[in-house]
Amino acid sequence: MGRKWNNIKEKKASKDANTSRVYAKFGREIYVAAKQGEPNPESNQALRIVLERAKTYSVPKTIIDRAIEKAKGGSEESYDELRYEGFGPNGSMVIVDALTNNVNRTASDVRAAFGKNGGNMGVSGSVSYMFDATAVIGVADKNAEEALELLMEADVDVRDIIDEDDSVIVYAEPDQFHAVQEAFKNAGVTEFTVAELTMLAQNDITLPEDAQAQFEKMIDAIEDLEDVRQVYHNVDLGE
Repeated sequence: MGRKWNNIKEKKASKDANTSRVYAKFGREIYVAAKQGEPNPESNQALRIVLERAKTYSVPKTIIDRAIEKAKGGSEESYDELRYEGFGPNGSMVIVDALTNNVNRTASDVRAAFGKNGGNMGVSGSVSYMFDATAVIGVADKNAEEALELLMEADVDVRDIIDEDDSVIVYAEPDQFHAVQEAFKNAGVTEFTVAELTMLAQNDITLPEDAQAQFEKMIDAIEDLEDVRQVYHNVDLGE
């Protein structure tokens, strides 16, 4: 697995400090999830997952409530969920998930972000076969042995459990996302450091220094796009 998820989150939080960009993206994502089913996380699994992730990014309750109320109010705004796949410097692989109300604009923007930074868009399926959909849940003040014991007692299957700094990171099948969280909650856990459904590369690669700098510039350009929701890649950035 290898990646330091808490460090990745800290880097993203630092980048997004003093901006409303991350909140605006979560607002849109929450609205879309609430519109697709009941605007209640107890009965809407997609909404529940987004809300759990939003909590780990400290999204204000006002943003969350506003997005849900907008969905309840029958807003006619509609968004398409899109996935783009592409390549960065030295054959690095990237997956981009987006929510957009203008498919042509988003495709053009993502293509430009790749092309201007040494990358190029690929066709559907050109990259995703090298990634696995994965639930990643992080808990502070636990270790891998404790986490394994309580998950076994709850009869929850996981792929891997890794100690990281002062927390533990659990990797599981996507359909075990809620089961893992519930097992921890039943053990007294009230907050999660990570709560993600992600695309995890089967094998990470390390880039030469110059290629890594170019790659990070490309990822920053993609993540800065208004319509981009999540970006996944197979590069070990040494985080």
